[in-house]
Amino acid sequence: MARKSTNRPADEDSVSSPWLLTVKDLQVCCDPALLDFEDTSNLEPLPGLIGQERALGAIKLAASITHADFNLFVLGPGGAGRHSAVQTLLEIEAANRSVPPDWVYVNDFANPDWPKAIALPSGTAQPLQKALEALVDDLATDIPALFESEQYQSRRSAFEQRLAARKQDAFEKVVEKSQGRGVTIMRTPMGFAIAGVRNGEVIKPDDFSTLSDSDRKAIESAVSLTEKDLEKHLKSIPRVEKDHRAAVALLNAEMAEQAVNESLETVFQTFGAIEAIKPYLASLRTDLIENAEIFLREGNGRQEGPFPAARARIHDEPAFHRYAVNVMVSNDPATSTGAPIITEPLPSLSNLIGKVDHISTMGALVTDFTLIRSGALHRANGGYLILDATRVLGEPLAWEALKRCLETRAIRISSAAEMLSLISTSTLEPEPIPLQVRVVLVGDALVQLLLTLYDPDFSRLFKLAADFSHDMPRTAESVGLFARMVAGACERDGLNPVSRDGVAVLIDVASRAAEDQGRMSLRIGTLWDLLREADFLTSASGKSVIDASQIAAARAAAEHRADRVRERLQQLIEEGTLIVATSGSTVGQVNGLTVTSSGLFGFGLPVRITARVRMGTGKVIDIEREVKLGGPIHSKGVLILSSYLATHYAGEVPLSLWASLVFEQSYGGIEGDSASVAELCALLSALAGIPISQSLAITGSINQMGEVQPIGGVNEKIEGFFDTCKAAGLTGQQGVLIPRRNVRNLMLRHDVIEAVSKGQFRIYAIAHVDEAMELLTGLAAGKRSGNGDFEDGSVNANVETRLRDFAYALRDFMRPLDMDQGIASDE
Repeated sequence: MARKSTNRPADEDSVSSPWLLTVKDLQVCCDPALLDFEDTSNLEPLPGLIGQERALGAIKLAASITHADFNLFVLGPGGAGRHSAVQTLLEIEAANRSVPPDWVYVNDFANPDWPKAIALPSGTAQPLQKALEALVDDLATDIPALFESEQYQSRRSAFEQRLAARKQDAFEKVVEKSQGRGVTIMRTPMGFAIAGVRNGEVIKPDDFSTLSDSDRKAIESAVSLTEKDLEKHLKSIPRVEKDHRAAVALLNAEMAEQAVNESLETVFQTFGAIEAIKPYLASLRTDLIENAEIFLREGNGRQEGPFPAARARIHDEPAFHRYAVNVMVSNDPATSTGAPIITEPLPSLSNLIGKVDHISTMGALVTDFTLIRSGALHRANGGYLILDATRVLGEPLAWEALKRCLETRAIRISSAAEMLSLISTSTLEPEPIPLQVRVVLVGDALVQLLLTLYDPDFSRLFKLAADFSHDMPRTAESVGLFARMVAGACERDGLNPVSRDGVAVLIDVASRAAEDQGRMSLRIGTLWDLLREADFLTSASGKSVIDASQIAAARAAAEHRADRVRERLQQLIEEGTLIVATSGSTVGQVNGLTVTSSGLFGFGLPVRITARVRMGTGKVIDIEREVKLGGPIHSKGVLILSSYLATHYAGEVPLSLWASLVFEQSYGGIEGDSASVAELCALLSALAGIPISQSLAITGSINQMGEVQPIGGVNEKIEGFFDTCKAAGLTGQQGVLIPRRNVRNLMLRHDVIEAVSKGQFRIYAIAHVDEAMELLTGLAAGKRSGNGDFEDGSVNANVETRLRDFAYALRDFMRPLDMDQGIASDE
């Protein structure tokens, strides 16, 4: 019944017999003799990736195009080198661009709640900040010293003397006029007193009453006039003092201006030619002169301690923050080259757009513009920003803030509370900084699809996609490029060179990972990890070249570390806890093949699938679906096999069947349709009453025509059943049935291939469920003859006969009830 695999077409599915695969079908190995080098040190290293031309072209376009909104989404499998490729290509383009300007926030003296953003030439921000700190420290010393100088004191004394002289002259005039009227002005503890004078002496109250009426009236009139003159004099004193204060203020301003101009001279010489900062320096000069008293108030009395005030960090005092420069972005001319490339590992709202910090002062939260903090967009401005798409979407409000910045082309700092309108108190509103950045999101295809479908802004802002391939064709040219890429990895990571047989093993590993004899996986991250571990083993053994044995040892060690769960499950099968038979025959029971995983390590495991049938109303029960352990794809497979059963057999009678299907001892979720052929075989066996060989296991999906379709994980599934058979003892009758279209996916372990070569294990390729039933039962599946019936004694004939029997039995079962009802009706 078996068919040899020689000289058969690659896609010949119309033959009626299964293929017995030979050793050459089970793996395609790279022949080291075909590689024209001794080791990778003889090759020119290839620093980039291979097989990713489409994706690399998109990255290059995004890096070089200057139009807005050509941001990039990089999608593909993990370990395909997405991050390294993006970083490498962006570095090449960034090196050809100029260093972006520095950005600072300064105080708007007219509106302190609205700090101004200023762009400065690269490398200017830090020196400007230091210069203004030194300016404040100097003024805190110079202004108090200047106001204590002899020059200032003498001029201030002159003003004081002039004030006193004006007051005294005016008072003396009032006194002189009062004396001419015969009265005098006396100072008392309560103020001034006016009294008459006679013969040079003040008239006492008792003597005043003895005066004549005319004398009293004359004195009272003189007192009244003098009171008016004195009142007028006293009212003039505030004006005189005001003039004095104005003169002193003018003197103070003159002295402050002198100190400020002298201190600012160095700042103007260094930064005065920068147009963007000229308006700020002018307003700074004006504010320093107008508020010189804060330097007198805060700068005096700072001689405490071992350091003089000239060395004190006066600029750190909150009163002087108004004159600070808050550096948001600074580029060191000595080290900065090209445009920046920033990768933000935690793209939260504040880490992206910046934030305004607050400090607690006497129980209240206060802030100023010096507490504005930059975000990743500030640092990447003028260059590139690389973000993980899933992390951005997972951070509250971060995605919306990023889109807003890209739409407005400006960075506006907002807190989460502001964006959600949770606070109404006044706060700082920093001036938005113009934004020119290329954002690169790295994620998987599902994230990109969901964003495209549900976010209308995404396609407009991210016009480019770099789609990294999972694999590439395995050709002579690609093998050569792969070897050069291995050489590049060794050079980049400082690894020992790899021998030609080592490279051949890596190529086979790549094909195994791709599950295709004609392709190589491009998930190079796993390959490089394997290479690094092999390099460690090579160095530990005292060798200088990584060969095939070291790579094989590293591969075996990696599998052993992750193999605990698989090993334990196989032990449970050996112990009989998990019931899987590898010999004998049973009706309605077949060995299915599944793939499970422990972390990143996937492995195959056989599972018993059973079917039970009886007369019914045409219902096939999927027990996994009924208990919600079966996924939608698995349920679809069961419905498809039900359709095949209903349309392939006994079409002239109703389907009068009740059947149940279940994965025995399965306590987790079941997904996928790769067991639908096995389920159908178990069901056909139960219907036909023909036992199925338990020495064989089967995998594959079924369509409504009974054709066997390819599935994934074929290597792991075969190896999983082989391990079970090996533990029970290989008999030469054991084997696996796989879809014919999966033959090109075979890259099996060497122990499986060795067992096949010795005839201890068999692998069959099938194209139709009839071929599977022939192998599993040892009977012909049977074809319909000219009269429409299946060949007598065949599997299909037995199935159809059983289904007809169910239909007739159901008819006969229902007929007595109808007759009884009729008799009852007649009576």
